[in-house]
Amino acid sequence: MTGRLGAVDARITAAARVHGRDPAEITRIVVTKFHPASLVRELYAAGVRDVGENRQQELSAKAGDLADLTDLRWHFVGQAQTNKARAIRSAAAAVHSVDRPRIADALNAAAEKPEEDVLDVFLQINLTDDPGRGGVHPDGLLALAEHVVGLGALRLRGVMAVAPLDEEPARAFARLARMSESVRGVAPSASAISAGMTGDFEEAIAAGATHLRIGSAITGPRPLRG
Repeated sequence: MTGRLGAVDARITAAARVHGRDPAEITRIVVTKFHPASLVRELYAAGVRDVGENRQQELSAKAGDLADLTDLRWHFVGQAQTNKARAIRSAAAAVHSVDRPRIADALNAAAEKPEEDVLDVFLQINLTDDPGRGGVHPDGLLALAEHVVGLGALRLRGVMAVAPLDEEPARAFARLARMSESVRGVAPSASAISAGMTGDFEEAIAAGATHLRIGSAITGPRPLRG
């Protein structure tokens, strides 16, 4: 596992330098879906501090099991449900999948101390033509950004998206970068771009991604679920 981690980090560094970027400005999030908490502990020992989960139950369970790792940052990267907002918020340092006002409102309301406890959030954008996919339609992006900016217990960090399967990742991420610019017109500090996974993170770096969500390239194949 540490060999895979090192190989991915080397590719991140190389891609950043090719495009004139500082590798230190890129956050590598290791997505550990279906892997045990013991693997996260191994990753932590290897220097990993940012870990992602896309199911609330798994996020909560692992965060509880690894509560002694006090500087481990959990990123929720899956589709969020309003009835699970409190559980997500209690475990995650950042939520990358805010795609509608209702989930933003639920996450905001779940703050125990709104004046002190501010949650980082990203607006997930649907880059496909399928309305059933997760993410706000681009036409509704700025309205959602304005809504989130008005919520005191949330901090809008930027945008997030998954490249469509039927489109070149470079082209999709270029569109995402343009949308990121438009969001900065509403929230100038919301400059982060969460994009890029195992198969396309180098293209995401080229387009300005600041947060990469990488799973199997580091963790290996996901365990089979019974």
